[in-house]
Amino acid sequence: MSSPLLAPAAAGYRSVFAVREFRAVFAAHLLSLLGLVVGELALSVLVYQLTGSPLMSALAFALGFLPYAAGGTLLSAVADRYPARRVLVVGNLLCATAAAATALPGTPVPALLALRCATAAIGPVLAGTRAATMGDILGEGDLFILGRSLIRIVSQGAQLAGFAAGGLLLTALAPRTALLATAAGFLATALLLRLGTRRRPGRAGEGAALLKSSLSGARRLFADRRIRALLLLSWLPPFFIVAPEALAAPYADAIGAGPVGLGLLMAGMPVGSIAGEVLAGSLLSPRARERCVLPLAAVTLLPFLAYVLRPSLGWALLVVALAGTGVAYTLGLDQWFIAAVPEELRGRAMTLQTAGVMTIQGLGMALAGAAAEFAPAHFVVAGTGALGTLAVGLAVRLVVRSR
Repeated sequence: MSSPLLAPAAAGYRSVFAVREFRAVFAAHLLSLLGLVVGELALSVLVYQLTGSPLMSALAFALGFLPYAAGGTLLSAVADRYPARRVLVVGNLLCATAAAATALPGTPVPALLALRCATAAIGPVLAGTRAATMGDILGEGDLFILGRSLIRIVSQGAQLAGFAAGGLLLTALAPRTALLATAAGFLATALLLRLGTRRRPGRAGEGAALLKSSLSGARRLFADRRIRALLLLSWLPPFFIVAPEALAAPYADAIGAGPVGLGLLMAGMPVGSIAGEVLAGSLLSPRARERCVLPLAAVTLLPFLAYVLRPSLGWALLVVALAGTGVAYTLGLDQWFIAAVPEELRGRAMTLQTAGVMTIQGLGMALAGAAAEFAPAHFVVAGTGALGTLAVGLAVRLVVRSR
């Protein structure tokens, strides 16, 4: 007899891919992600070519994080009010338009940055709508949780592949030409979603104005003690876990690892995250994943303490990959979150959760960089592990009490 903590043989990721509509959503998401990552890299290079300023080049990249909070808070009602397919198709068409506009010769740098902000503001709405509609496509059981896991896995993988492909592409193409490829990717994504998914009505009626509906939805979510605790647990670990990536360049320089070492350090966390998600999704039953949420979340930042010893490249890679596997706690957390959120608020809840994760990661990177101005990078990462473990422990306690 199989253990109740192990996933049944017939379950798992294969069952998710057996759903035709999910295959269309998955392929569209992968295509848009690759285009987005290539576009981020191309825009950063283009801004540097136009200004000669490392700060402006970095700003072009960082603006992909900053508008998430505004878009996720002020536009979240879009995910519930309008048919999901329409939101996804129109959103990708708007992103394609913005990418094409950045590729136009003579577009001034302020306009390039503004277009980058516009694309980033649309991002959380697309992510929340996609997450909410997967409940319609896959049902509200384990298939939905595994579908969410696959979206996270492809996000990590596309980040690795996209930066590598973007680097190669920019050796052969000018940045503006690469941006046209990004626009084409968004257009193809819109076509895939239009032809590969069914039209479904929105969850909420027209009701109040969009902004008012978005803000009232956020207030309702934060007013619920359980939802508030789960959101906090989904946001705090990402805030701290980005420290090694944010400080990969100075740390690689400090240990003499060079550009190759830098690339490996940047890849360590996504590889660990992918491995953790795949193992948890393939081997563990829904019940076992729920049991793992709080222990995994509580210890996922502990490996960073090893940075106090200033580990060599190999050991540092092991540390960040091990921390990355702890991200598997999100599978069980998703199960709790979906159970806690009312159906009519699901789109807004998913949008708010995604916006929070992206915003908090950008803030975490900035604060880690600021701390490294006053202390060596390895001490900052170790301190992040200690402080983050304490903070996440408090969030775990709030989740337990919210039961």
